[in-house]
Amino acid sequence: MNNFWRKTITIFIFSIILLISGNAFPNEVEYIRPKSLDFPLTEPLNLPKPDFVIIDSGADLIVDYSKYGEFQNVNSDKYLYKIKDFKGLQKAVGAGIYPYELGVIKEPGYDKNKSNGLLNIGHWDSLKLNDTQASFYIWAKSLESNGVKSFFTAQVLEKSGNIKHAIKAYYATLVHFPKAYCWGRDLDFVWYIAPVAIDNIKRLCRDYPSLGIELVDEFIDIKNGNDTDSTNDIITVNPGRLIEFNGNKPRANLSELSIKETRGTGEVQLVKFSNGDWQIQIGGKPYFIQGVTYNPTRIGLGPHNNSKFFSNWMFSDVNNNSIVDAPYESWVDSNKNGKQDENEPAIGDFQLLRDMGVNTIRFVIPNDQQNKYDPSLINKKLLRDMYNNYGIRIVMTDYLGAYTLGSNADWATGTDYRSEEQRIKMKEVVRQKVTDLKDEPFILMWVLGNENNLTIDYNGINASRTNAANYPIEYAKFVNEVAEMIHEIDGNHPVAIGNMGTGLMEYYNEYAPAIDIFGINSYPGKEGFGDMWNTVKRTYDRPILLIEYGCDAYDQDFGVNEEAQYVYHKGNIRDIIFNQAGGSFAGNAIGGIIFEYLDEWWKDTSGNPEDVHQIYPQFPMSFPDGYSHEEWLGIVGQGSGKNSPFERRLRKTYYLYKNIWGY
Repeated sequence: MNNFWRKTITIFIFSIILLISGNAFPNEVEYIRPKSLDFPLTEPLNLPKPDFVIIDSGADLIVDYSKYGEFQNVNSDKYLYKIKDFKGLQKAVGAGIYPYELGVIKEPGYDKNKSNGLLNIGHWDSLKLNDTQASFYIWAKSLESNGVKSFFTAQVLEKSGNIKHAIKAYYATLVHFPKAYCWGRDLDFVWYIAPVAIDNIKRLCRDYPSLGIELVDEFIDIKNGNDTDSTNDIITVNPGRLIEFNGNKPRANLSELSIKETRGTGEVQLVKFSNGDWQIQIGGKPYFIQGVTYNPTRIGLGPHNNSKFFSNWMFSDVNNNSIVDAPYESWVDSNKNGKQDENEPAIGDFQLLRDMGVNTIRFVIPNDQQNKYDPSLINKKLLRDMYNNYGIRIVMTDYLGAYTLGSNADWATGTDYRSEEQRIKMKEVVRQKVTDLKDEPFILMWVLGNENNLTIDYNGINASRTNAANYPIEYAKFVNEVAEMIHEIDGNHPVAIGNMGTGLMEYYNEYAPAIDIFGINSYPGKEGFGDMWNTVKRTYDRPILLIEYGCDAYDQDFGVNEEAQYVYHKGNIRDIIFNQAGGSFAGNAIGGIIFEYLDEWWKDTSGNPEDVHQIYPQFPMSFPDGYSHEEWLGIVGQGSGKNSPFERRLRKTYYLYKNIWGY
């Protein structure tokens, strides 16, 4: 991840976030279908007890808007809902929901809150309150624009546990204000509300099927929405319909379905079933990626003071006993006293990963100081042991010009995908890496790039130091060219692109058919990934691998906050599991890679030394406190740092995944 992206995803929703030993590992275990679909994490949720009762909750749970007005120009950018029976609609929706926001005045709790002075606060500030009832009243009477008011009222209702009323409020936002937007905090981009309202409706209907509600036929398409000029945006709208259903969606029995498409001819293949679901298969057996980014960096070291920093962990032997440190000799400080006690034996990260159920790690193949591939930087013997004795494969990544790696471009100007000279250099580096590693048993797939598609700044480059966003056709064609080369060299392993979000996917769809997997980095919030799954399915029908997702474990207001990290991860992995093949939803999730396994203390770029664990925010982010603490993203910590690279403190999130993935 990088600074610019964190800045560009600083959406107004942050206000809501502010609230609201080498034992043998049998190879066949890898191929067992994950138990995830049957894990309680995917069981329906019980409706929560609301913080307060809404007396006027409306005459209808599912409002038939066609009774009270007219839908005009549906499925076009001229969409409009025109109210004809104003009072009838007010009665149907209930208090606090457009067009009956002022109905809250008649609620019994309103006068009490007002007399106690609880409503004398700004609507944005009210989101920081634990008093959701007061916040509901404040938002309903605020002078905010109607669309923004409607959306954040729904957010408050959801937080309060008034789930039915929240769904109605989200849908009212979609019907009346599908083109409403907020500005980012720095006014550097526009954030549209309607797609998030759709995501939230679908999530709530999924999580609470006892409601018997489903949103169907909805469609929002926003063209030119990635810049700060809202006047050039073309927004096609169909608000869809809320309908009744029995609350049970049948799962697909994949063994009974035919295979419609196969990508790859070797050991690792992507198969698409007749129902549209995607799955990785290894030797014809299902494989679901249960991954982490594994970079067990030693405290005190960083890329600024160690030329072999990113591969150092594969060779490090600090205690000079001829055993590689982190993979085999790390130990868990169970009592958190900062020292290794007699009952805390060396266990090693590979064993900890195996116990957690990890079957895949993500690794970036390093370049040498000349920006070329040096095979000596990879400890193949170590990685073979990781696979043979712990069952862990590798998603091998080349940055393809990100951070000027491979292109050898000047940092100030960045990688230019129009430059034939740079393309030749990048392609040659990839060719060397694939040729050298293709027959290794630990290879699962190849990934090209890392957020190369990020939005361009005023210099014409982005935080990953490329101009891909300005020249998407050139970039997509080059990615395809490199993917085709990989397929020619290595027929056994698929190729993914490493993207930030879904940006440029329409270009990949047209110009990069050789890409097998859509790899996405995404940090959307604790609720999950929204309609990303279906958006990709409609536009770029490829299986999705979450190459990066996660949350830090530090809160700017409360300090270390393992619980908030746990809740965030739980929502994310729940969403991934729901959308895997054989489920009741999109069926195109093939797994996820947590960012990351271990805290890295070097990542603060503001001047802190590499041996200091920074505790102040670096940039805004959709994390619980609204900010990212880059050095706290691990689901495992390094304690005081005095025993690096050995000491491990397993956070609550580690055990979450152990319970879901562990064998």
